[in-house]
Amino acid sequence: MQQRQLGPFSVSAIGLGCMNLSHAYGVPPAPEQAEALLLAALDAGITLFDTAALYGFGANEELVGRVLAPHRSRITLASKCGMTGVPSENGFKRVIDGRPDTLKRTCEDALRRLRTEVIDLYYLHRWDKQVPIEDSVGALAELVREGKIRSIGLSEVSATTLRRAHAVHPIAALQTEYSLWTRNAEIAVLDACRELGVAFVAFSPLGRGFLADGLPDMATLAALDGKDIRRAMPRFSADNHAANLALLAEYRAIAADAGSTPAQLALAWLLTRGEHVIPIPGTTSVPHLLEDVAAAGKQPGVDTLQRLDALFARGAVAGPRYNAATQTEIDTEEFAA
Repeated sequence: MQQRQLGPFSVSAIGLGCMNLSHAYGVPPAPEQAEALLLAALDAGITLFDTAALYGFGANEELVGRVLAPHRSRITLASKCGMTGVPSENGFKRVIDGRPDTLKRTCEDALRRLRTEVIDLYYLHRWDKQVPIEDSVGALAELVREGKIRSIGLSEVSATTLRRAHAVHPIAALQTEYSLWTRNAEIAVLDACRELGVAFVAFSPLGRGFLADGLPDMATLAALDGKDIRRAMPRFSADNHAANLALLAEYRAIAADAGSTPAQLALAWLLTRGEHVIPIPGTTSVPHLLEDVAAAGKQPGVDTLQRLDALFARGAVAGPRYNAATQTEIDTEEFAA
């Protein structure tokens, strides 16, 4: 596995997003399947594992801690605070809270669940716009000084917010959605990360399954679990998905010509976007995991990259990535409508 730099850490060029194992895409896999997936990732050379307090409302951190604590010295462990679940009448309610006391308390809970004395990379999962970014990052800087976390990350913020945060304490990584069909990072934040020496961690690098050919028709979309978060995402409305399916045939052909699967081509494309870019695909399937890992050995040619840029030109994808309510919670730059 190729290595890339993330703050003080040398990590696998492709990491693992662990959310799928506990959260967001319907019924999570059985514990035995989730454990096998994490260990297979470790065996395949993945060293960057990404979880969060939000995922499964603590369950994902507990899973990662239980399975990977015996291998702690072999991995770079990332988790997130600032967006968690609080008890409600229906189980848990998602809350964005960036107050310093909340972040410190969340860290203590994370350390316990992860069965570790220190978290390598601790992200502010969302910027709480009621709290100055300087205050939230200042609290995380205190955790660095206390030896509870080793480095600080941000998620779903703009280049302007990154610069404000970086002035308080060096930011090791910025995480946001980036893929062939989500190119917002190219407006400003991708270059800001390069300039500041910040790793850019790309989540949902496979377009939430679309670029892995995981939703190849309308029937597959209709069969999604009722609690699958894609049901609330505009790109997966019936009309938009039908329009976006028109991209798939050409995309499959480009991947075939490049000697890659669709998933591998999407990841290999990301690895060409800069040495500071680290994709973290998620999966519940060991075969899919191994397919993703193999993307690190793929080298898309100039012709392939040109064909991809033409196919996924601005405006080619139908629908925004988030609905209006979720859009208000993030701080990323957006293309003008």
